[in-house]
Amino acid sequence: MRHPDDHPQPPCTSPGSPGLPASGAFAPGAQTRDDRLLSALLTTAFVVLLAGALLRYVLKHGDSDRLPWIVGLSVVLAVVQVAGQARPGSRRAGRVRLAVVVACWVVVVLLAPSFAWCAVPLIHTALRLLPTRSAVALVTALATLVVLAELRLADGFDPNHLLLPPVVAALATGVFVYLTREATRRQHLIDDLVRTRRELAATERREGTLAERQRLSREIHDSLAQGLSSQNMLLQAADRQWDTDPQAARTHLRTAASIAAHGLTEARRLVHDLAPADLAEGAGLAQALATLAARESRDGLTVRFHAEGPDTHLPDQVASALLRTAQGALANIREHSGARTAALTLTCLDDTVALDVADDGRGFPAPEPGGTRDPLGDPDPLRGHGLPAIRARLRQLGGTLAIESTPGEGAVLTATIPLTPATPPAP
Repeated sequence: MRHPDDHPQPPCTSPGSPGLPASGAFAPGAQTRDDRLLSALLTTAFVVLLAGALLRYVLKHGDSDRLPWIVGLSVVLAVVQVAGQARPGSRRAGRVRLAVVVACWVVVVLLAPSFAWCAVPLIHTALRLLPTRSAVALVTALATLVVLAELRLADGFDPNHLLLPPVVAALATGVFVYLTREATRRQHLIDDLVRTRRELAATERREGTLAERQRLSREIHDSLAQGLSSQNMLLQAADRQWDTDPQAARTHLRTAASIAAHGLTEARRLVHDLAPADLAEGAGLAQALATLAARESRDGLTVRFHAEGPDTHLPDQVASALLRTAQGALANIREHSGARTAALTLTCLDDTVALDVADDGRGFPAPEPGGTRDPLGDPDPLRGHGLPAIRARLRQLGGTLAIESTPGEGAVLTATIPLTPATPPAP
């Protein structure tokens, strides 16, 4: 005999299952803002539709002896849905809630077939939480129960009651599986591109390092090594002739001294070539920092430079250390902070020079004094050592490094080097 609840309700189109959060809740890491908004919207829609179905049943069949069961199960479904939205939990907890919801839904459908279309959100949740084969099996069972409920409600045979639920389930399953596989393929492609780019960058760095080593090896061999070899032979000859031919020995000594002076000039040239290019040909630190700021202002990052105090000529080692500090700090800002703007401020005092590097990025918890944590460090060992390398470079000149940062509010790195002679601290 047909149940008196003879008209089906509209389908509950919320993709979030009762008691389960929307897509993204079980992804690694915290939900994004869009995930939370969508989950809240779907939860609200489900609860409203469930309340509408329950209200209709109460109005049409208020005297039914099944009413207490239907009201109780509807309340359970609503509570589990809201609880799942408030505390998504783990994937295992989500599967437990899914089992509870499916069990309650089956009982409600057996009592009132018009609740059958609430299977739509269960289909989506099953596809999200279960392995593909298990999800397809559950979706098939849900669609079959919906067909049976529709046939119970129908006055006569209607092909739509037989075909519509399987078609809806098949479309939902097909679209979900396709999008999931497409997203997986796209993520694999992105991972391959990132890995290839890192490997290419590492290869280029290795090749650059090898080429520079070969260049320095040739330079040292053709200049210093040859000069030292000549000096050695001349000194040995002078030693042998010192007693027998003093004049020839002195000639050898003078020649060796000339070769030593020439070697010293070559050594100074090599040291000059190893200095930062922006400081070449007598360019001051302020000009070099301005050039660096202009060069780094690209790809969404704007770098400004400002100088305070008198235009003091700094020692080459001090200028080189501060320029290398600025280069390393800007490299970390670009790669790790997500900042849009950065500022270089050079302050020259009578006895001290300071460089401030500030950004408006995401910031980081400042390291504890004496700690080993390096918030500016690069995980790639071929790229440098981040903060420890900057601090070591400054320490060699008696300088200090200070960091001020708060997560979400950017960071300020301050490098200070005294201009008066000072004893560097012990390493």
